[in-house]
Amino acid sequence: MQTALINARVLTPLGWREDVAVLVTDGRIDGLVASNTIPANARLHDLSGRALLPGFIDAQVNGGGGVLLNDQPTVEGIRAIGAAHRRFGTTGFLPTLISDSLDKMRTAIAAAAAAIEENVPGVLGIHLEGPFLSRERRGVHDVRFLHAPSAGDLRVTESLAHGVTLLTLAPECVAPDAIRELVDHDVIIAAGHSNADYATVRKALDAGIRGFTHLFNAMSPLTSRAPGMVGAALDDPDSWCGVIVDGHHVDPASLRVALKAKPRGKVFLVTDAMPPVGATNPSFTLNGETITARDGICQTANGTLAGSALSMIDAVRNTVEMLGVPLDEAARMAATYPADFLGLGSTHGRIEAGYRADFTVIDAAWEVSETWIGGVPQAA
Repeated sequence: MQTALINARVLTPLGWREDVAVLVTDGRIDGLVASNTIPANARLHDLSGRALLPGFIDAQVNGGGGVLLNDQPTVEGIRAIGAAHRRFGTTGFLPTLISDSLDKMRTAIAAAAAAIEENVPGVLGIHLEGPFLSRERRGVHDVRFLHAPSAGDLRVTESLAHGVTLLTLAPECVAPDAIRELVDHDVIIAAGHSNADYATVRKALDAGIRGFTHLFNAMSPLTSRAPGMVGAALDDPDSWCGVIVDGHHVDPASLRVALKAKPRGKVFLVTDAMPPVGATNPSFTLNGETITARDGICQTANGTLAGSALSMIDAVRNTVEMLGVPLDEAARMAATYPADFLGLGSTHGRIEAGYRADFTVIDAAWEVSETWIGGVPQAA
């Protein structure tokens, strides 16, 4: 049966519309029609004036609902993480494995593949954050697992048969030819946790690196005579940059500079979320160390940032309130631009005919009231 979503403020690719209904059949958007031309046999779903946004897509989700992917690299673990984040508007996500053993990588990739096969709501693939990272810029990543890859290691990262594979690596640890080969095998490469200089990053971009993981954090900074990775990211017009807008990882002024430096559509929101999101317990364990979320910050005992306690709706709100970005653009940073970065821009991240019926519905108080994944609604 066709469903018509009515009485909504709809964010379309051309801007806000309040005079249309969104028609959905079998998980896809049939089209947007004038409210007085809704097919007679359509089932009406009244949104009572709330905002209908394209569903949020989070490319960096380490955990949620009390679950850390590294500890539970299973279909059920991924399902629990997705369910926790769905309450906050995320309708598509990459479960993210923090640097670990090759066996754990294989297990997590197999779990992501099984989750996609079983149609676990929202799973788009996997993000392997490491282990081919810089020791100098490792952050909370366990130094025991960090290493330059062998050819066999790289083959492991190419092994997901369906869905998106995103690999974060340090360009100084992986040669440009190896990056090209990964890209040829449909792996999306992001640079991060790196102490590389500008020239090294530039060569990696030319080899096929598509973006940067949590811009500004855990990377060589922009200085007067050494532009570093941050300078390369801001200087390059074609790459995407994920940003954590929680008021802790990056100063809002730095993020506003990034938005001015990059072309529109090249900066997108990520949460880098940890298990406390959607859970009552503020603490969890990573590599034997207790991490605690206090005042929205996940930190080790010595104060090292360890992911975030950020949800995607909070990231959108912060982008509006801290960065001065209009809601429509902040929503695109949470949905449209990450879809483009992940190569899903023709099927996800927009409310128009032919796209997946993935929606986030919010009210005037910034609360997520319901989400739709593949045409299936769920109250938050």
